[in-house]
Amino acid sequence: MTVQLTTLSNGLRVVTEHMPSMESAALGLWITAGGRHEREEQNGIAHFLEHMAFKGTAKRSALQIAEQIEDVGGYINAYTSREVTAYYARVLKADTELAVDVLADILLNPVFDQKEIETERHVILQEIGQAADTPDDVIFDWLQEKAYPNQPIGRTILGEAERVNSFGRADLETFVDEHYGPSQMILSAAGAVDHDALVKQAERLFGDRAPRDGLIADTATFHGGETRKDKTLEQAHMALAFEAPGYRDPMFYNAQIYATALGGGMSSRLFQEIREKRGLCYTIFAQSGAYADTGMTTIYAGTSGDELSDLMTLTVDEMKRAAEDMSDAEIERARAQMKAGLLMGLESPSSRAERMARMIQIWGKVPPIEETVARIDAVTREGVLAFAEQQAAQAALSLALYGPVSGAPTLEALQARRAA
Repeated sequence: MTVQLTTLSNGLRVVTEHMPSMESAALGLWITAGGRHEREEQNGIAHFLEHMAFKGTAKRSALQIAEQIEDVGGYINAYTSREVTAYYARVLKADTELAVDVLADILLNPVFDQKEIETERHVILQEIGQAADTPDDVIFDWLQEKAYPNQPIGRTILGEAERVNSFGRADLETFVDEHYGPSQMILSAAGAVDHDALVKQAERLFGDRAPRDGLIADTATFHGGETRKDKTLEQAHMALAFEAPGYRDPMFYNAQIYATALGGGMSSRLFQEIREKRGLCYTIFAQSGAYADTGMTTIYAGTSGDELSDLMTLTVDEMKRAAEDMSDAEIERARAQMKAGLLMGLESPSSRAERMARMIQIWGKVPPIEETVARIDAVTREGVLAFAEQQAAQAALSLALYGPVSGAPTLEALQARRAA
């Protein structure tokens, strides 16, 4: 399997990986335009635009977009994150040209019909309401907002209902004009794909688009802070975030291995100490997420209001203990989990297509898998312990609480326990 990359004269990049054993293809267009690229008055527009892409073009109605892909047994979908919006499909080998044509059509020729805007506005408002009624969803939005206050990267991807209610056709067109230039687009495909054929089709569909620079997202600054909402619920929900490296930072893999060992599975420290030994919760985990210029180590748990205080103080204690005695065996287990997750994911053409797109956005190239594995293998126990110490004692901290949380320690109390 060989990765091939071609950049069109206007800046659009086409990256493919042919997988000889596959009879299907995963492909999509990844746009470097997500929530952090919005101005304050635009918050939620990237996600709104993603919804509107499927609501009709100059050539196809919304129903025809769905039918043309599903008539051949494929599927089509999209998502919006803080740094990316992706439109993707999975089809059989013979239908890759059709899938690319449909995806290009919804990006290049949307009609933004007013009736469809109103219909989709209602759908998104329902989505916002559903998220607000899901404590273990909304708490992460609050955590993000406290970590990055008054910054695009700290705002919810869905947007606030008031702003979503105000968006019109002109707002959608403005965001497209600002961020959907060819140099912000990556056409990525894996599986039963022909690179040369895909490049020719991309040239035909996108080649006449004028090159232009996209707007650069504001630099993120992690501040930290606390938000809590006391409400009568069955569970108290807690989320902690500590400032961590961005994905270009040399400490990125240290952060990943640390979070995995701390709370990445059933054998992790938090799971064993807080759930298995003490029975304080059903769910607890830690993970490390990264952006271009910042990142977060996040810990989440749900428990009863009566046991929340014990859970939070034990979590801080486990972080401090990990900085002192995390073992070689724990680090090797976390390393194995990371490598297995990476390599197992590459058995899926969808995962390969997404990975290639993200690598192009981050590095401008697709590093060989062996290079990534070597970076994971290069992480030392000393490096992980140094990072663990920084997280336990020095990293900026955000706290979000929701449910019966009146008895929970304050952010200041947690900070004092970290320093003790």
